[in-house]
Amino acid sequence: MKLRTYIVEDNATIRENLIGTLEELADVQAIGTADSEDDGKAWLTSNPADWDLAIIDLFLRQGSGLGVLEACRGRKRAQKMVVLSNYATPDVRMRCAQLGVDAVFDKSNEIDALVDYCIEHARSYQSTRQ
Repeated sequence: MKLRTYIVEDNATIRENLIGTLEELADVQAIGTADSEDDGKAWLTSNPADWDLAIIDLFLRQGSGLGVLEACRGRKRAQKMVVLSNYATPDVRMRCAQLGVDAVFDKSNEIDALVDYCIEHARSYQSTRQ
């Protein structure tokens, strides 16, 4: 069973490349996307049993990824939320940690780490579902 992943990213090129990379290299199935805070919050909170991982960018077409993270603070323990941003500064990482984010990755140099994270999370999540 693949890791059901929802992606909140406003850049269509990055979004499509990310989906292709994760589906090819990790046991991930992209189940949906949003490009704004409102759309991301609406889907993730309205479908709480339908996702295992959410990948969130901070700067969106409308609103902020921080709002999406805040809206999902009550998610199940097994559900993971990660931030993928060009602005993964120490302050941003600290704020994300305060919002309960499981990991923060820099778009420019930590894509391999994100793939590794997804592979590991898929393995551990699958073992708990069996």
